[in-house]
Parts: sequence; C-alpha cells; structure tokens
Amino acid sequence: MKRRLPLKVSVSGVRGIVGESLTPQIAARFASAFGTYLGPGTFLIGQDTRPSGTMLKKAVLSGLLATGCQPVEVGVLPIPTILFLTREKQARGAVVVTASHNPPEWNGLKFIGPEGIYLRHSQVEEFLDIFHQGEFTLAPAERIKSPLQEKNAGELHLERILSKIKVKSIRRCRFRVVVDCANGAGAVLIPRLLQELGCETLLLNTDIGGEFAHQSEPVPENLGELCRRVKEFRADLGLAQDVDADRLALVDEKGRPLGEDLTLSLAVAHVLRKKRGPVAVNLSASMAIDDLAARYRVPVIRTKIGEINVVEAMLENGAVIGGEGNGGVIWPEVHPCRDSLAASGLILEMLAESRQPLSSLAAEFKRYYLIKEKLECPAEVAFRAVVELRRRYRAERLSTLDGLKISREDSWVHIRPSNTEPIIRLMAESRSAARSRRLIEKFKKEIKDTIKKFR
Repeated sequence: MKRRLPLKVSVSGVRGIVGESLTPQIAARFASAFGTYLGPGTFLIGQDTRPSGTMLKKAVLSGLLATGCQPVEVGVLPIPTILFLTREKQARGAVVVTASHNPPEWNGLKFIGPEGIYLRHSQVEEFLDIFHQGEFTLAPAERIKSPLQEKNAGELHLERILSKIKVKSIRRCRFRVVVDCANGAGAVLIPRLLQELGCETLLLNTDIGGEFAHQSEPVPENLGELCRRVKEFRADLGLAQDVDADRLALVDEKGRPLGEDLTLSLAVAHVLRKKRGPVAVNLSASMAIDDLAARYRVPVIRTKIGEINVVEAMLENGAVIGGEGNGGVIWPEVHPCRDSLAASGLILEMLAESRQPLSSLAAEFKRYYLIKEKLECPAEVAFRAVVELRRRYRAERLSTLDGLKISREDSWVHIRPSNTEPIIRLMAESRSAARSRRLIEKFKKEIKDTIKKFR
C-alpha cells in the first residue's frame, strides 16, 4: 500500500498532494486563519498554472471572505510580481496557490504579508497557532464582500524593472534570446519584458493551460530543448524560468547550460561593479560569491535556506544584492524577493555594457563544480540522520545553522532535510567535478547507511 505523504508546513507555506494531504477544506481553513491573523482588508489572490489551482483558489476565496476580507484575483502571475504588487498596492496580504518546483500532483499555498515578503518566522508561528486552534474571526452576512478581479496587474512590475536598468543600451544591442517558460507563470510577462528591451525572441513552453512542459526546476538536465534551440536560433543567450518565475538559469550562446548558481554570481558581480555594499546569500550558494565579495571588499552574510531568511538578512544589513544559489536573484532596487524577470534585466544590461558574449563573462569566474542530489526520506528520519552525521564529523568545521554544512579549505558539503518535500538534500562544491562527485557519493552512502539504522 502506498504511504500517504503528510502536509508539509514551513516558512515557505504549505504543500501537499492534492486530494490527500491538501484538500479544499484544508485550504479554506488556512485562508480563514490568515484572514483572522492579518485582519480585514484587501488580499491579492494569485496562482500558478497547475490544473488543481482553480479548485484551491476558490477554497481560499471562501476562507478569506468568511473573515470579512476583500479578495482581489490577479490570475496567473509570477510569484515575484505578486510579492511586488502586495506592497505597491498596500494590500493587507496575499495568498498564492502554488507548489513551486514540486511535481504536478502537488499544490500548496504561500502567504505574503503587507511588506510584500513572505511571513517571517515569528509571524508564521502566530499564524499557525490560529490555524491549529481553529478560532477564526467570522464576519456576519452584511460584511461578506464579493471577490474583485484585476487584469494586467503585472504591468506595474515591468515598469519598475524597466526604470532600474539601462533600457536604451540593451535595445541598441538587439539581442537574440530564447526563453523556456516551462509552461509556468513567467509566460505571462517575460515576452513583454523582452519586447520592451528590443530583443528578438524565440519563446518555448508558454502554454499556461496546466501541463508542465518538463520537470519544472531549471537545472541542466531539464534544459535540453533550450540548449538546442539557442544554437539553432543563433541566440546570444537562453533564459530558463521555473514555473513560479522566481528562479532563472542561463544558457550561453554556444548552447551550454551554465548552472543556476552562475546566474546569482553574474548578477552579484554586475551590481557590485556599480554599487558597493553587503551581499546576503544562503549556505548553499557557491564559493564564487565569497570570491566576488573579497574582490570588492564587501561582507557576505550567510543564512538558512529559504527566501525569507535571505530577505531578512538583506533588509537588516542593507545588502545591495543577494539571493539563493538555485538561480534566485534578489535585487532590492526592484523588490526584495527572488525575481527571474529582474534577473533577466540585469544579465542583459551586463551583456550590453560589457560587449562580451555570455560565455566570456562566465569564463571570468574561478570555476567551481556544484553538484546537487536528493534522497527520499521521511522528515523525522532525515533529522535524526543529520544529527548522527553531526556527531560523526564534530572535529571538522561545521555549521548547524540549517542541517549540517561541513566546510573545508576549498570544498564543502551541505546536508539538510527539505522543508517542502520528504527528502534529504545533498550538495557538494569544489574546484574539481570529480572531487565534488566523490564527496556526493561518499556522503550519499553514509546517509543511506545512517537512515537504515533508524528505520
């Protein structure tokens, strides 16, 4: 009998398998708890392109309406756009129906506060207390409102991005660009952005009807079509978004995937050339970030995995750029959130100003080889396995800020239970692909052996 996977609840929101751990009833309860927590006001409601999104969105609308809130449906939009709009329109909050990179049978809810960022840790605890207690502030019939709808809401986000980059310089280059939207929410806005920037564009996988074109993470193994089309189109670069459009991966003009981590490194390098200041990234971001910070003599703040952790560090330290090594660039000049659209603008501006091909810009970085893998494992077993490994490697330089990170002179390994899936994530980076692979295989075996002890 197939084991049912529990609902995953974390600072990233809630995720579960539709019809099992995530149902309309549960979605409505979370929405009522959220409306109770933040109080009556305007709430933006968005969604990604999953077929189950409409069903869960209706449940969210019901839950918010029941607490006297005014929902405004903005439709399918990139997550960074909804985060931006929440603050720009001074909404009380927002709910996005999405499961990000999880497979299509999953869906979830992300909760956004009035600052236009995800709920902070203390806020999540308060919100979840209300959910578990089930004590919702329900409105009488005369205070129940009708949902409103807003079309073309994403234009404000595009205007902000265009106001922060050198549009004329990019237009003069007339870049040829191939974009893989993975049939995700980015398909709604990235064509307009590239049109405004004067690019000749070939669009791939722009159907927002509900079927993902391929596995939704923009990692090299999922970008075969994009790499091929970049060469056929004789493009200057390829852009790959995830289905939420908060992550961006790049393909150079030779049709080679550069890896998600290099997106962040390029964006950091470009911003630091123009404006010196602190950089905030998570524990799994490449050592290339430390090299850049040393070159420009600025501090690096390392945080736990999760966008809100990086955003909080950026706001507290006045960081000029930051993000996560999965292609999540956070440029606060536009908005403090991971944003593939703002990242695309930065990369195109960098190409325009350098007048070098993307492959040459990438070659300027000291080469690191980052390998990411994952092992299926129930959450409770995963945490026990990490504790055991921490004991075993206690003599080494460790960080227990988020799981276990073992740092050596020119390499590191990061092992952490996922907040969003029943898996252990395993990452290793070094100056050699072979060495990174050896580290991955060594620790993968150790993790498997340790898991067996606890099952």
